[in-house]
Amino acid sequence: MSADSLAAVRTLLFTPGNRPDRFAKAETTGADGQIIDLEDAVSLGEKDRARETALAYFKSAPRGMRFLRCLRINALQTSAGFKDVAALADSGVRPDVLVLPKAESPVYFSLLASVLGPDPVLSIALIETARGLRAAEAIARHPGVGAVVFGAADLAADLGAELAWEPMLPHRAHVARAAAGGQIPAWDVPYFRLGDPDNSGLIDETRRARALGYTGKLAIHPKHVAPIIEVFTPTLAEAEQARRIVDAYERAHGNACEVDGKMIDTPIYRSARSLLARAR
Repeated sequence: MSADSLAAVRTLLFTPGNRPDRFAKAETTGADGQIIDLEDAVSLGEKDRARETALAYFKSAPRGMRFLRCLRINALQTSAGFKDVAALADSGVRPDVLVLPKAESPVYFSLLASVLGPDPVLSIALIETARGLRAAEAIARHPGVGAVVFGAADLAADLGAELAWEPMLPHRAHVARAAAGGQIPAWDVPYFRLGDPDNSGLIDETRRARALGYTGKLAIHPKHVAPIIEVFTPTLAEAEQARRIVDAYERAHGNACEVDGKMIDTPIYRSARSLLARAR
């Protein structure tokens, strides 16, 4: 799994690690992949059993397909997290992508690479603590990190702030900037309100996240998948314009050029390539 392959991901659906009956169902929701969760979705007393269940699933699950199968382990600051990493190392099981919560230093990802040996797994870093915010730019530049996620709920608790758009806005923007600096995707926190009958709140929040530079948003319920996919899927007109930009820039061999009366340089070319990846 390469970092480039994550550029097209619009949403991943969380599935509790102790609910194997839901594992296969995730692929039918239209999501780009799933995150089997050993952390927040599983109580302390269930973690050992959930770990065994998830590892058994990944032993037989296909890898490298269009549908990503990811595993969120527990934070490395916890004993459960150490057990998760040891179990992965001992079993040789490798999900498509590892999701690491409460990432607070690039050293975490060097440690994962060291423990997992010659067959490392690309990681998604959850930025959800004040320390994580301070280290976000360095984390996003680590070669083992393929995407970052803004974790609003844990961050709000850590800061003692309200979990709402305005209080979280500067931190949300900071994570988007960090991802851009590392040239990797940024995905927004899931939408936590389940009693939103027409998904209007979800759609509004997702559009705002996209406007900030996010290329995807995680989901905790299957009914959230389709609205997120729609917001982050470029329209045909957007894709056609991006194709013209990419073609013109590459014909110019990396020199500034003009498309539809507008100057095209490297940043605009990169944005167009990213949009085409999502369109595909």
